[in-house]
Amino acid sequence: MKNLLILGSGRSGTSMLTGMLADSGFHLGDDFEYLNKNKANPKGFFEDYEVNTVNEDILKETLVSIPEFIRKQLFPSSTFYRARWLARVSITKKIVSNEKIDNRIASLINKEKFCYKDPRLSYTLPIWQSVIEKSEIKVKYLVVYREPAKTANSIVRECRENKALHPLKMDVKKALKVWELMYSHILKNYNQDNNKYNWLFIHYNQLFTSETQIKIEDFIGASINKEFPEKKLSRAIASIDKMNSKISLIYTQLNKLSSYA
Repeated sequence: MKNLLILGSGRSGTSMLTGMLADSGFHLGDDFEYLNKNKANPKGFFEDYEVNTVNEDILKETLVSIPEFIRKQLFPSSTFYRARWLARVSITKKIVSNEKIDNRIASLINKEKFCYKDPRLSYTLPIWQSVIEKSEIKVKYLVVYREPAKTANSIVRECRENKALHPLKMDVKKALKVWELMYSHILKNYNQDNNKYNWLFIHYNQLFTSETQIKIEDFIGASINKEFPEKKLSRAIASIDKMNSKISLIYTQLNKLSSYA
């Protein structure tokens, strides 16, 4: 069994993949059920509280920090603490950390056969990789994605159904930007990694196929729950909006890496 980090934007199938691995003997975190199940994820999110908090703190260090009372008055639709899985982080932005955060990551990866999932990892991965390299722990990366428009529509619906996210005033344009930037960061890190055999890209639709399920088992060195994915639970809808050239290029690159036709 391998240590795993699961990457991908929110509403792209990362929870479904992690659910397939939940009974495979991996350490998902000490508190990986802290997020309540909801209409979007009736089977759970499988995100650990400390992993999410570490990533929130990295993004707090990275992004311009606005006092909450000022943010509410002047920048109400900007992302805030605990909502930065919807942050839009420029591809040119340097992701920064501090010693305290690095030590917390070191503690998290000091677990046998860990498997952590958090959309924020799409941005914070360089910090995790820096700590991982120092520890000489071996890690593999699973990247899940789906059609940009379906993801964007799902993000918008999630923000509409979750009252805490209403201040973001999320729309399809903003959600597509989240998709674009998260996968831009992922591809940047992939291209900079000399050990590309440690990466597996998977389209959401492939999670339902026996061919991909066997590929995942070979990749992670463990059996998975092939019955966990249920197509009927998907509420994603397509959009007539055309992808812009950047998003189209990223989606094409992802399809090539996953061999998704």
